[in-house]
Amino acid sequence: MFDKTLKRGTLLLAVLLAVLVAGGCGEAGEEAQEATEPPQETEALRVGLIPNQAPEEVETRYEPLGDYLSEELGRPVELSVPTGYPAVVEAMAAGELDLAYFGGLTYVQARERAEVSPLVTEVNPRTGDTTYRAAIVVPAASDIETVEELEGADFAFGSVSSTSGSLYPSVMLADAGIDYRTDLGNYTYTGGHDATAQAVANGNVDAGGLEYRILLDLQEEGIIDPDDVRVIATSDPIQGYPWVVRDELPEDLRESIATAFLELNDPELLDLLRAEGYERVEASDYDYVEERARELDLLTETG
Repeated sequence: MFDKTLKRGTLLLAVLLAVLVAGGCGEAGEEAQEATEPPQETEALRVGLIPNQAPEEVETRYEPLGDYLSEELGRPVELSVPTGYPAVVEAMAAGELDLAYFGGLTYVQARERAEVSPLVTEVNPRTGDTTYRAAIVVPAASDIETVEELEGADFAFGSVSSTSGSLYPSVMLADAGIDYRTDLGNYTYTGGHDATAQAVANGNVDAGGLEYRILLDLQEEGIIDPDDVRVIATSDPIQGYPWVVRDELPEDLRESIATAFLELNDPELLDLLRAEGYERVEASDYDYVEERARELDLLTETG
């Protein structure tokens, strides 16, 4: 009797131990499986930059900003600088970019084709506000003194989609009674402000239009000799380059991006970006750009 009871107790204990061991192995197995599963990667933020100067120079300048945004947002940041302004618009319209640094004209071109919104623009150290200007320049030895004298002249624009390298010079010509489409001699698009400055400095054209602060930067850096070009006119103030986001991004991410710019206070990074800080902008801040671009057949991006 005692032996039977002992055997039953021993059997029950063995079953109980087996159950406990099996349960422990299951939990350990699950923990081991979880440990070996790769962590989910945070999706990268895809950022595009217009090549308002040589693309390699633009990418180098903005790499530290990419690092800053990556740290602030807790996700990788992929920077790209296509060879032309329209390529950035196309990439945003195709959903291949999440955030882009546009000029006013490229932004209004993009909003014609995609659901996008401007977030912020930089405070310009040269003006102390968010505006900048375009300039029309001539070779220093030129006899031309006013915009009105440019009728029939050979003229260099930057990119056809550039606000200060194409649109505003065209506006300045139009306000002086010169239609860039019919009243100039030959006109060309150099692709960038630096190339336009070089074309004028070398005497390859009679005049050119470009962003005034970029001209000053090129002169301060010794790329353009101040004695080689002369400014004959500057434009009215232009609302700054907007950082534009795809509306499909989650609202909290869009707000985090805006906050990262608004709270950027690293003096070295701001100096690299040629900014004193950042301020918010609205879509309506660029309505005038759209109005004049329609008037001058520059709203649809080309080449």
